[in-house]
Amino acid sequence: MSYQATNPLADEFELGLDGPLTAYWLAFLRVVTGWWFFHAGATKLVENGLAFTYGPAYLQQMTGTALGPIPVWMGNNLAWLIAPGVPLFETLIGLALMAGALTRLAAFGGAVFMTLFWVGNAGFGHGLVNGDLMGLLLFVTVMVGGAGRYYGLDAVIERLALVERHPKLRYLLG
Repeated sequence: MSYQATNPLADEFELGLDGPLTAYWLAFLRVVTGWWFFHAGATKLVENGLAFTYGPAYLQQMTGTALGPIPVWMGNNLAWLIAPGVPLFETLIGLALMAGALTRLAAFGGAVFMTLFWVGNAGFGHGLVNGDLMGLLLFVTVMVGGAGRYYGLDAVIERLALVERHPKLRYLLG
């Protein structure tokens, strides 16, 4: 099939990476991904406070996963960090993404979570492509696309004098 230069829709509907549709789409992905994590964390906070004991208990039972003895060790030795950390960080990551503030840092944290979930749930009964991998891909897309710059607070934060004096801070934003 050949490309037709006289396509009447070519000027009206174009999905260029610098176009408005990309900005809308990245902002939408950022907010939806943020809501997903915020809801997961806030629900845990409401139900358990900072004592999410299911996290460490789940890790202690992960003897047959691709991570081997690592999650069991984490469940036994890092329960003091995991129980409050999972709901707190899920909530904070979600809030940051919805607001579009420190978007790359928040999306990186979400990608770490989803990588651990994906590898940790490595029964892969439905193959390698599952919901955990899809979540990981969402976070990476938000991070790589600099989604916080589109209708998010990162666009405002990047114009602050502090960020202009220290341009490396932009790696956390966007």
